[in-house]
Amino acid sequence: MSSYLIRNGTLIDGTGKAPLADAAVLVKDNIIQQAGNANSIRLPDEQINEIDAGGGYILPGMIDTHVHVMLEGVNIARDMVTPFSMRFYNSVKYLRNTIDAGITSVRDAGGADAGVKQAVESGVIVGPRLQISISVLTITGGHGDGWMRSGMEYDLFMPYPGFPSCRVDGVEDCRRKVREVLRAGADVIKICSTGGVLSPTDHPEFVQFSPEELEVIVREASYRNGVKVMSHAQGVEGVKNAIRAGIHSIEHGIFLDDEAIELMLKHGTHLVPTLLAPLAVLEAGEKGGMPEYGIRKSREVIEIHSESISRAHKAGVRIAMGTDAGVMPHGTNLRELGLMVNVGMTPMETIVATTKKAAECLGWEDRVGTVEAGKLADIILVKTNPLQDIRSMEKVDNITLVMKDGKIVKDIRAKAN
Repeated sequence: MSSYLIRNGTLIDGTGKAPLADAAVLVKDNIIQQAGNANSIRLPDEQINEIDAGGGYILPGMIDTHVHVMLEGVNIARDMVTPFSMRFYNSVKYLRNTIDAGITSVRDAGGADAGVKQAVESGVIVGPRLQISISVLTITGGHGDGWMRSGMEYDLFMPYPGFPSCRVDGVEDCRRKVREVLRAGADVIKICSTGGVLSPTDHPEFVQFSPEELEVIVREASYRNGVKVMSHAQGVEGVKNAIRAGIHSIEHGIFLDDEAIELMLKHGTHLVPTLLAPLAVLEAGEKGGMPEYGIRKSREVIEIHSESISRAHKAGVRIAMGTDAGVMPHGTNLRELGLMVNVGMTPMETIVATTKKAAECLGWEDRVGTVEAGKLADIILVKTNPLQDIRSMEKVDNITLVMKDGKIVKDIRAKAN
């Protein structure tokens, strides 16, 4: 490992504090040692590699709390004839594109198994730090059940060794399935407490899992060193059922009412908006890359989705950035920030939601999410001021350097200049 001094930049540290001009960050091995005004940094008596930020902006590595690194797009005709193993080879590109966009940590919301996580951690492939859920638990006929009325099945995530099947019904079946997924190496449990846009036989407002089933899922997960549960939850009744059962984070939150928002505030529930997801479905649909039922349901929900997230934000609900990347191309994740601003968040609030708040959602706030002494050295350099133009973060070439865990994994500063 090496020591680095990042200098000649303005620090936006992820805490929400005002930007600090003429800042510097000292990194030793994989830990941030000091961060602050350049004149305040005490340099050690050893060789240090200097990184010139070029007058740009120094930020924490971004965090996306809802991705699917094992897929990109939902194209039934394509996927039904693609060999199963291709999803692993394709994921190498998806992971690379993600980290090149400045995303250094992700929570995979279904699809990635323990081997994918191990491949990244051991350096076999380059990608963001992974928190994995492996399987997406759903009821028969619910979101995640790929059975079609033709009698054929189109499962986004079919079971295989190390990847338990997703369908589960009844309290005892839920208990057993959570244990299976934990045994397979899940860091978090992912369930669907409502129907969804991209499922063939349900609707986002349909309720999935009984309160008793939800409670046993949360309880069984918590027995394993406090493992949390995240829930795909779009319809309001399924959202409220999930919150009451102790679900840690609500994914999507398309239909929210005042009671649901009050429950999130009372329980401290995280909300992961994924505003980009329905928009991406519509965009892909224009190119013939999405099933008709997904396009139709996206049109139904896209406006109410934005209204719900806006109301939740105004009420003070904890919001962590997540995109559902995989529905849209990996590497386009930071388009979400502009959509978050569109619903009323300030540019600084979106950055905090993508760093500090996202780290809290993952339970990693002691490790990542801010540029502070003692944190892991996940740092990005950005050419443009994101507080003046948040959409500039969408442009991958504006992310000129990415450091993950003290290692430089992308550096295009020379090209950018």
